[in-house]
Amino acid sequence: MKSKKPSIPYLGWMLVFTIVPLLMVLYYAFTDDTGAFTMENFTNVADYSHIFLYSLYVALISTLICLVLAYPVSYSISRCSERKQSIIVMFLMVPMWMNFLLRVYAWVLILQSYGPLDTMLQFFGIHLKLIGNTGAIIVGMVYEFLPFMILPLHAVMSKIDDSLIEAAQDLGCSGVYVFRKVIFPLSIPGIISGVTMVFVPTASTFLVAQYLGGDQLMIGDVIERVFQFNHNTGSAIALVLMVVILGFLVFMNRFGDKEAVGR
Repeated sequence: MKSKKPSIPYLGWMLVFTIVPLLMVLYYAFTDDTGAFTMENFTNVADYSHIFLYSLYVALISTLICLVLAYPVSYSISRCSERKQSIIVMFLMVPMWMNFLLRVYAWVLILQSYGPLDTMLQFFGIHLKLIGNTGAIIVGMVYEFLPFMILPLHAVMSKIDDSLIEAAQDLGCSGVYVFRKVIFPLSIPGIISGVTMVFVPTASTFLVAQYLGGDQLMIGDVIERVFQFNHNTGSAIALVLMVVILGFLVFMNRFGDKEAVGR
């Protein structure tokens, strides 16, 4: 039996693009301009605590909206034939072929004052500020990351055996009861994967808030701006964000393990 040896190209990739950048962030986070050890950078992070909380709030709301929208869509797709599923998934992925920045800017054009949506609302006498606020940021986040919620949910739901649902229905279970006792428990791995794939990038992404949020910035935007004049503080902020995200991933993994044991 052949022993499984680590792939050298994979290790080289991890070393150059993951380990070395992480070590650089750690070095700058714990040093000052002269290279001396200091914890002052983390003291400066406290100045951005409100932006941290705001970013987590936006990420949480965006993730919940993605879950609510993606769940029925994913279930409906999973009940289609395999050919139709492939076609629908392909159409869901088509927007992802376009550059991320272009997709964000498209929403700027849609939501801007006297844009198509604003003009239509004004025609009906509705006057709303559609851009430059938290709502616009959430719209952009949901649009950008909704496919990352649909795909893992669809992958799990498509594997649910139809005979289990039919058996529950034959035993007299209502649609709500079938969902609670059969469909939802079996879809939990997809929910966990989808929530993780959406929450992590929405909490750390940048540019979306810069284009759609006006004066509202998220922590990813702050890191980008701080890095331009202070690598040390920027690294400290990035490190704290990584720890927060790591804690979220650990929580989701433990939650998934408990659900697996419960079943």
